[in-house]
Amino acid sequence: MRVTVARAIKVGLIVGTLLVLLNHGDGMAIGEWPPWWKVVLTYLVPYSVSSYSTAAFLMDLSRRKFRGPMAERPL
Repeated sequence: MRVTVARAIKVGLIVGTLLVLLNHGDGMAIGEWPPWWKVVLTYLVPYSVSSYSTAAFLMDLSRRKFRGPMAERPL
C-alpha cells in the first residue's frame, strides 16, 4: 500500500506538472491561470492511473507466487 501511494504521488507530480504546462502553459505565460479544478484533475488522472496499475501489478504478482512461476493468467 505504501509503495503504491508513494509511486503514484511521484508519477502524479511529474506527469501532472508536464500536462499542466503543455495544456495551460501558453495562458500561464501571459498571466491567465486555468480554473483550479482543471489543475487538480490534471494531477489526479496520472495519480489514479499509476495507483491502479501498481496495485494491479502487485496483485498479479502475488497470485503468480501463490500459483507458481509458470502459471499464466488468461486474458
